[in-house]
Amino acid sequence: MKKYSMETIVGIFVVIGLLCVGYMSVKLGKISLFGDDTVVLYARFISVSGLKVGSPVEILGIPAGKVEKLEIDSEKQMALVRLQIKKGIEVYDDAAASVKTAGLIGDKFIKIDPGGSGNLLKPEGIITETSSALDLEDLIGRYAFGEIKKDSQGKKEDQK
Repeated sequence: MKKYSMETIVGIFVVIGLLCVGYMSVKLGKISLFGDDTVVLYARFISVSGLKVGSPVEILGIPAGKVEKLEIDSEKQMALVRLQIKKGIEVYDDAAASVKTAGLIGDKFIKIDPGGSGNLLKPEGIITETSSALDLEDLIGRYAFGEIKKDSQGKKEDQK
């Protein structure tokens, strides 16, 4: 039986350690080495205030992707959001997307109602039916300055 020198044993441990670090980097960084398993879709919003690159995308309450890029569509004067959606999830051309808040003051995310018209949205397709997040600061300001009043039944109504 051969006797291994100390350098050989240390070298083996270093190689194993580097392989473990590489594996964990790929897994934790969510890097795809063998092909992309997502589909790109776009959505136009009037406002995406508070939304960030990397924010989650949910379809029917299930995590289905993330926000890849935020930009301005100068032609339509709207915010254009590039979404990465997992392959295999069906989104139809009558889908609706909205910016939602996780909790009362939580992070923003995109919620998609996938629709059901029968015509699937193609990769790079645009979700046209969108709604922006409710601006809590704006509502509080409007209420504080009397722009929102209660009607005779106790319901709040907007005076604008």
